[in-house]
Order: sequence, then structure tokens, then C-alpha cells
Amino acid sequence: MAENPSKHIKEFWAEIPRTDEEFLGSIRDWKNILLAVDEDTLWLKGFTDEQTEAPEMHQLPGFLLYELRNGLLFRKGALVPSKKMRTALLWTPIDKALQLTFPASNQNYFGISEKITVNIKQSAEEQPVIALLSSIVGIKENMAAVPGFKFENIQWAVVGDKALFIGTPLLSFPGKAYWMKDGHLLPAGFDFEFKNLSLFLQQKFNKESNGWLLWNEEGEFLSIKNTDLRPLSLSSFRLTEKSKEWN
Repeated sequence: MAENPSKHIKEFWAEIPRTDEEFLGSIRDWKNILLAVDEDTLWLKGFTDEQTEAPEMHQLPGFLLYELRNGLLFRKGALVPSKKMRTALLWTPIDKALQLTFPASNQNYFGISEKITVNIKQSAEEQPVIALLSSIVGIKENMAAVPGFKFENIQWAVVGDKALFIGTPLLSFPGKAYWMKDGHLLPAGFDFEFKNLSLFLQQKFNKESNGWLLWNEEGEFLSIKNTDLRPLSLSSFRLTEKSKEWN
């Protein structure tokens, strides 16, 4: 009689102190994971073999991983069980159980002290850039040398003492490049620490989808409305530059 292959499927559980719940944001987008609350402990299950080896798991404080065998929980690789399987737990998908909430906020223009706690971190993934933020003073001498056809697919807006250019191919000006993610403009080489925040932030701060959220590395954003943008031309740039000199 053939042996039942399901007997060899491993089931992994994990526990983490409830006080460290905030750190689970790093795995919140693992939708296969189920979470349950047991007094001062959060229980998780449903991990794949690959997820048990992921760095996101091993960076969680107070995190203990177990393999479930015959109703007993063994630390991974151990021959002796650590405890019995918990029963009567109410399991919920982790992305539903961990509700994302933020404090009340203003528009978070760069430099304003009241900020949402959003972390931007360096990313190993390369993304095509779509926008450039340059100093108006630093590029005004270069504008006249740019062939007019290179302006055709570019829109721009004034951001303080800088010019934000959106469109490709990017102009060859000094400045900071950005890539686009779900209506966000993120610095090239950076991404949200918790990638699943992207759509949530759009729903909260750009419900009408009528513009862009421009982020810096400190987790602050500036709302750029589509009405703030205009087609780029040498004349529009010069008129804007002059008006800023008069102010």
C-alpha cells in the first residue's frame, strides 16, 4: 500500500509577544499566514518552507518558530517538543488582523514636524525612473540648450525652489530621480519598508487619484495635484523663473 504523502507535509507555527505586534508589519503582506491572539502572545501559522528561512522572520524580536508534529510544537530541528499545540484559537488572515492606522496629519509638506510614521528604505530592486527634482537656479542656464522636442512628453511643477519634471525620457539635468509606484513618486533606489502600505496611503491621502505623492527619504511627502502640472516649454520655465525673482 502506498504511503500517504501528506504525512510528510510540514506545518510551522510561531509565537511572538503581543507587545511586539508592530514588528509584524514586515510580513503583513504574506497573505497565507494566519494570526491568533492568546492572552499576551500572538500565534502565527501557515508558513511555507521558504518563509521560515526569510530574513524578515529572523529579524522579529522575541520570535519563536516551531514545527507541529502530532499535536506537539518542536523548535525547528529539535528532537524534543517545547510545548503542546494551543487549541481554541480564533485564526484570522494576518493582513486582516493587523489593521493599518495612522495619527491625524496635515499635508506633510517637507520640513513640517507633524509626520506620519512611514519608513522609506533602500531597495535592491531597480525601477525605471519617471521624474526628476532639480534646483531651478542650478538648471536655468541649461534650459536654453535643450532641444525643444525633448520637452514634448514632460510636465512640470514648482516645488519650493525646485522644479519637478515628470515624464520620459528624463532631462539630463542634475537633481534627484524618482520612480513611480501606485501614484507615489519615490526616490530612485528606495521603497516603502512595508510594501503593502503603498495602496493604503493612496486611499488615505489621494482618494480622488488626482495627483502624485512625492516622498523623501525621511518618510515625508508632498501632494502634487495634476492641476499643479503644466506642459514644459522654455517660455513657461522662463516666465516662472522671472515671477519667482519678482516675489
